[in-house]
Amino acid sequence: MDARTAARISGIFHKTSVDATKTAQTTISHVGQKRTFDEYHEKSEASAQSAVGDVAKKSEFRRPTLHRCLDPLKASVIHTRLQTHGPTEYSQRRHLALTPAPTSNPYLSLSHRAYGLPKQLVDNLASLGVRSIYPWQSDCLLKSGALDGEQNLVYTAPTGGGKSLVADVLMIKKIVENPGKKAILVLPYVALVQEKLRWLRQVVSGITKKVAEKPYPEKQNPMWSKRGDEESVRVVGFFGGSKSNLAWADLDIAVCTIERANLLINAAIGDWSVGNLAVVVMDELHMLDDEGRGYILELMATKLLCLDQSVQIIGMSATLNNAELLAKWLDNARFYISRYRPVPVEEYLVFDNNVYNASSSSSFYKTATQLNLQSQRTQVSSQMRPEATRVIVPSEHPEFGSSLVNAVVSLAYETASAGYGALVFCSSRVGCETDAQLISRVMPRPEELNIDIVDKREELLSDLRSLTIGLDSVLEKTIPVGVAFHHAGLTTEERDLVAAAYDEGVLKVIVATCSLAAGINLPARRVILHGARMGADLVGPSMLRQMRGRAGRKGKDEIGETYLCCQKSDLEAVAELMEADIPSVESCLVPGKRGIKRALLEVIVTQLATSDESIDNYIKKTLLYQTSDRNELSATIRSTLDDLIETDLVSSPMDGVYEATLIGQAVVASLLAPEDGLFVHKELKRALEAFVLDGDMHAFYTFTPVQVTTSKVNWKIFLKEIDHLSESNLRVLTFLGLNPLTINKMANGATLKETTLAEINLARIYKRFYTALQLRDLSNEMPISQVARKYDLPRGIIQNLAQTCHGFAAGMVRFCGTMGWGALAAVLGHYEERLKAGAKSDLLALAEITYVKSRTARIFWENGFKTVAAVAAADVKDLLPVLIMAQPKKPRLDAESEEKYIRKLKAKVEIILKSAGRIWERQVREEIEDEE
Repeated sequence: MDARTAARISGIFHKTSVDATKTAQTTISHVGQKRTFDEYHEKSEASAQSAVGDVAKKSEFRRPTLHRCLDPLKASVIHTRLQTHGPTEYSQRRHLALTPAPTSNPYLSLSHRAYGLPKQLVDNLASLGVRSIYPWQSDCLLKSGALDGEQNLVYTAPTGGGKSLVADVLMIKKIVENPGKKAILVLPYVALVQEKLRWLRQVVSGITKKVAEKPYPEKQNPMWSKRGDEESVRVVGFFGGSKSNLAWADLDIAVCTIERANLLINAAIGDWSVGNLAVVVMDELHMLDDEGRGYILELMATKLLCLDQSVQIIGMSATLNNAELLAKWLDNARFYISRYRPVPVEEYLVFDNNVYNASSSSSFYKTATQLNLQSQRTQVSSQMRPEATRVIVPSEHPEFGSSLVNAVVSLAYETASAGYGALVFCSSRVGCETDAQLISRVMPRPEELNIDIVDKREELLSDLRSLTIGLDSVLEKTIPVGVAFHHAGLTTEERDLVAAAYDEGVLKVIVATCSLAAGINLPARRVILHGARMGADLVGPSMLRQMRGRAGRKGKDEIGETYLCCQKSDLEAVAELMEADIPSVESCLVPGKRGIKRALLEVIVTQLATSDESIDNYIKKTLLYQTSDRNELSATIRSTLDDLIETDLVSSPMDGVYEATLIGQAVVASLLAPEDGLFVHKELKRALEAFVLDGDMHAFYTFTPVQVTTSKVNWKIFLKEIDHLSESNLRVLTFLGLNPLTINKMANGATLKETTLAEINLARIYKRFYTALQLRDLSNEMPISQVARKYDLPRGIIQNLAQTCHGFAAGMVRFCGTMGWGALAAVLGHYEERLKAGAKSDLLALAEITYVKSRTARIFWENGFKTVAAVAAADVKDLLPVLIMAQPKKPRLDAESEEKYIRKLKAKVEIILKSAGRIWERQVREEIEDEE
């Protein structure tokens, strides 16, 4: 490389010590993990390749990469007017006050005896980059009383301020010191559960619990025989589609979604094992006032407060405005408020190609108000006119003709070209992909970059291409220049790979939807908001704080920046939004919402409260009681109990005493709201009369969630599918009360009425059946990508539908089991296995193997690998051609890219063989035990 090329690369991606630490501090590394396998094979092939050949190969494989990219454009220059901090932050590091270290404050080391933590835990955290804690974390742990395990705790700290570490320390310490006791960690989203699961398993690796000595020698009492892992800390995840048939004895820490945590606690109360529960951590505590799910969090916590034994409750959030009230509700818990951010964040408002400094919400308000005045008056005094700190030169390209788009693209380019990470938030999935493509057009071309970064991006493309759904066409064009998008339309595997590559610095810009702000962990040097809307509506203050809170990466950035780019029509609304306080968290059990009915039904079913007096005591433990008029609340409770009795969910054998009916028990067991449970009961009761068994549509309709995920029906596609239904599946359609003529009218522009209750329920059946068609295709081995194309939906939405239906299907099986409908439960149980496997009945055994699902399992079957034993006995060379056959079609690759692609598939074959071996060994062991 000549000096001029080296200088150009240095100017585009300026290497800093911060960049150098990125790889070392990565928490998730899919790309890196797979490269170990690649390197193993590269060693065996190295002798066959000359240095000249390598150079020629790399030169050849760059050309198709360049052709895949979109046509290049030039980003606008940004001029600085006001130098409030001296030189620009990209040309010189700022001098920042460092966080105190353990050398100046010994309590900032978790090894200090005041914390009483196992050395292995301290070592594990250090290996993960946590070598000291912040002063606020030390105060919160030592002065709250929570470290002793007796005091409940509510605390709040900004995003990135280290909230989770406090809860992790409290939870693990409690479990290690109290053998037999269990912990539950509650998170709102499946993605967060999966991420936390990986993190905690690393944190507790090698930690030994203080297991009490057994009273009898093992030979004298076989009940004390060792399972082998009693002394280790076992972390298990519970979320939609995950296995949930584990007992307390199988785990120490359960990481759960809100719904699964509630189910786990209900089951523990029901079988009297709740005494083993020692601590419950509720992350994202502000979710209490979420209209869809917040009431479940409240009723779960209230049940814990009603137990005779003490369960420590820890609640935390970055967006709590009334922590004191929540602490009072949680049995006078201690509350702690921290405003500390390890990385300072600067805030800016961008309007009409001008950047305005706004270090606080009041500054934002003042700036936006003055800009509004300026746009309304022809002459404004210089004192009134805010002065822009930087100016973005209008673009010469028509693609960037909008000042809003021009600002987003220019700011993202400036960050990436300096070697930092930028996170752009958009209001829609389409907007994400559009912005990603526009930003990619101004980024340095692959031939301008260091060969190492080009290789890593090609490796990421190879990883994505080797997924069963294939490589997204937009990502194929944007990833070579370091840009990607991240939204619910991508599958979980795609989002994981993109997030890992961004975390490693392989990708420089991620464009995500606003709705994912709370469900992702993608911190960035610079956060850019493309408008302040989520869909047609403005985001709320809490969501805005979640997005802005992603700015500034501890250990990687010296400072964080947020840029809210808005248009003229939104200036006034943005001003109000930036000035608005975070709303106080309120109860969702209020009259008019469905939560109070489910809360009362659950405590009656679990027998926590079965009389007027005990129900009154239960209500006093709710958050609702803290803020409600007592007389109005009493009247609401009375009317709700009457409603439960009237709908046959509860009976009252004597005045003031309540019992759950069989239907009420089934509703609670299946995690349904009472209204939805009554609808499901009516549908299942009808199904008992004439369940269609010579087809599969009736079962998949039953597994479709009542609140269907795909609520928008494409009636033209619906009509086309109806025309191809078999006779048995048409019987299901008629049995459910659906009319093909109505579907035909909808396909030709008519509107489905949803005015009366009967019309609403009928519309729900139409929507469920349409969604059930997608489940049918998935369970009949149609790949997710093909189902997505067929119904014109994003792949991630289809995958999420399948995962949601796993949990709902399990609920329907529990509903039937509770009602005593054993035969129907058995039929549905079989279809539940098919739904999980995405395959027909003959492939269920094969589908247990990792990576062998749906179409892949069918290809294995058709090529002679019909049993787990056959797969376990195979070799890599036997399975590789079969796995290649199961991959989606891809464009022809150059020699080196094809070689990398094959190596990825070889790595998958290795995993398949190991998985099949473990399953086969288990089956053999079970057969031997059965014979004995």
